[in-house]
Amino acid sequence: MPHFRWLPALVLGVTGALAALPALAADACKSRGELDVMYCDANDDMVADVPAESKKWKNPSTIVFTYTPVEDPAVYENIFKPFTTHLAQCLDKKVVFYQVQSNAAEIEAMRSGRLHVGGFSTGPTAFAVNLAGAVPFAVKGTAKEFQGYNLIVIVKASSPYQKLADLKGKKVAHTSPSSNSGHLAPMSLFPAQGLAPDKDYKIIFSGKHDQSVMGVNSGDYDAAAVASDVFHRMAERGQVKEADFRIIYRSQKFPTSSFAYAHDLEPKLRDTMLKCFYDYRFTPEMQKAFDGADRFYPITYKEHWAVVRHVAEGSGEKFNKAAFDNLQKAEAEAAAKKAQKK
Repeated sequence: MPHFRWLPALVLGVTGALAALPALAADACKSRGELDVMYCDANDDMVADVPAESKKWKNPSTIVFTYTPVEDPAVYENIFKPFTTHLAQCLDKKVVFYQVQSNAAEIEAMRSGRLHVGGFSTGPTAFAVNLAGAVPFAVKGTAKEFQGYNLIVIVKASSPYQKLADLKGKKVAHTSPSSNSGHLAPMSLFPAQGLAPDKDYKIIFSGKHDQSVMGVNSGDYDAAAVASDVFHRMAERGQVKEADFRIIYRSQKFPTSSFAYAHDLEPKLRDTMLKCFYDYRFTPEMQKAFDGADRFYPITYKEHWAVVRHVAEGSGEKFNKAAFDNLQKAEAEAAAKKAQKK
């Protein structure tokens, strides 16, 4: 599968074209909310409507699927293999797994029409909705409830740090600018605990949750804000030992990664695909990898992502094009620094 190195240039081209659209194009949509000018939301459910003209509907012969790059993408390609095989049989189409290397790349892929369905991290889900026409429909869960996670702050068990205020002037890792637990929630929630990000410490972006965990483990960082589910999965896989760390902060529960489809999929294909997702039951290996979740639990963006939007508002963040441009820049800089270290 190609890595779509041309996507950033393509998206810039798309963005430039959008800027040239006449004002009348925007006036054709009576309700848009926070959505980009490419989309409309006539029913006020906060996600893009299917295009009114059927000629704009997509029914591809190959369905491109991916999962958020919170850890090594290759790990998740293998974990999701039983499901992608099921989806291919259920839809009677070829299904390929696209390994994304960053949240921005995943969002760009759906915006440009190259990604049809996939899992988005909690924070980037809002960018995907507003800028890429993503429609979240599920999270991992059980018959009773959807799966959630907490923002946790980890330090080495041997360190002297016992509370957030102890981290003033220390090396504290965030993951990426769009991450809920890795950045937005810390920006919103830490000040009340006596620690102001970017004032009491300089934010260091690691790029991913697993890299933050490994950075604390190696001593590169004094502490890191990460998603609890990622941390526990890494321990279960033997990448780290939980006993080597101490959790000094734990937040309220947030929904875990969403699964979203592109808004312009042909409705019949979309409905069939949703049934394929909802009817599927995870293999024992998938259940182990996803903390006991055994299915795709139905959700809506308007209801289940309200807490995430609230946290973003509290941190002063917006899920718009300007914020996305900053995300792309920050992720590119983090990738460049990582490459230099190698």
